[in-house]
Amino acid sequence: MTIRSLIFWLHLTAGVVAGAVILVMSVTGVLLTYEKQMVAWAERSPLGAPPDPGTPRLSIDALVAKVREARPAAMPVTLTFRADRDEPVTVSLGRDGQVLVNAYSGAVIGDGAVGLRAFFRSVTDWHRWLAATGEYRATGRAVTGACNIAFLVLVVSGSYLWLPKVWSRLQLRNITWFRRGLPGKARDFNWHNTIGFLSFAPLFVVVLSATVISYPWASNLVYRIVGENPPAPQRPAGPPAEGRAAAGREARGRDFSRATTPANLRDLDAQLARAEQQLAGWRAITLRVPTTDAAPVVFTIDQGTGGQPHKRGTLTLDRATGSVVKWEPFSSNSPGRRLRTILRFAHTGEVLGLPGQTIAGVASAGGAVLVYTGLALSLRRFLSWRRRRAGIDVRQSSAA
Repeated sequence: MTIRSLIFWLHLTAGVVAGAVILVMSVTGVLLTYEKQMVAWAERSPLGAPPDPGTPRLSIDALVAKVREARPAAMPVTLTFRADRDEPVTVSLGRDGQVLVNAYSGAVIGDGAVGLRAFFRSVTDWHRWLAATGEYRATGRAVTGACNIAFLVLVVSGSYLWLPKVWSRLQLRNITWFRRGLPGKARDFNWHNTIGFLSFAPLFVVVLSATVISYPWASNLVYRIVGENPPAPQRPAGPPAEGRAAAGREARGRDFSRATTPANLRDLDAQLARAEQQLAGWRAITLRVPTTDAAPVVFTIDQGTGGQPHKRGTLTLDRATGSVVKWEPFSSNSPGRRLRTILRFAHTGEVLGLPGQTIAGVASAGGAVLVYTGLALSLRRFLSWRRRRAGIDVRQSSAA
């Protein structure tokens, strides 16, 4: 058996075994392409006419008080302010969801695009662990991780099998662009080669980054490639899981009616104004609610679309003086950390913004077509083998 034959059978076997799961991951990847943009569009505040440029935004105290009026037991975790004056302030309540608040009137708009978010959450569950729940989720994750490695094998081996045995203009044209009027098998072969050629580079990045996301050993390898020691695995801080759950239930049931705004959220407007000056052209600033009224105030400042880590930084301010305790832009991270973070968002294409998302989405659609054409070619090969085998058996019977 030649090397090419060995790679071909490896390619065919991996495709047949993992094809169905790869198809699910590819289709769900297409559906998730513009998730952030669609949710953001659906949650734009119905302000009507844009507020006058001189209209000030309500203070954080006032915004939180409005939320507390609508949700008396609400415990804000983060508040996200956007530079676009037409967009609301998003107040995250942790496991209790979120509420959208008009930044100028304080009117609580609602919980946002609940149905749309639920749809994308369901699609994400299929994408990550085949919609498995509870104790079966780890099994689902293991299956998708293994099939993703099979997908990587398919992409790499397919690029080798794509290389023509004889280089000629006609041969290259047949495997690099679509041809019309071909019968079923020839059409599938043409589509398989052409789409494989056109989508190789983005698919390789998407699938490789998925492997890094799926496996700690792959994530650690990213750090080792640049000569760094991988970070130690993060351990959950605080009390055990049962204790944390009980504490959370107790906190959610606590009566906060005596105070309009918790002390740890009062008088933060000066710090927010300082954060707005830190990074020119910011698009979103997220305030992490301090745990106490003396804790430092931490902001995440984003110039990008939410999936561009190189356009994001973390600012920590002293609560009492407003002075900068720490400024951590993307460039302050180690090379390994930067590469690992970029790979996370290269998987969705978000690292390159809308064009990158589009490329990743088109590549995922290409992956779905590659699975279909590959399985169709495999089935035709199998049926052809069965017919040949049946013919041999008939001839042998006749000879006997």
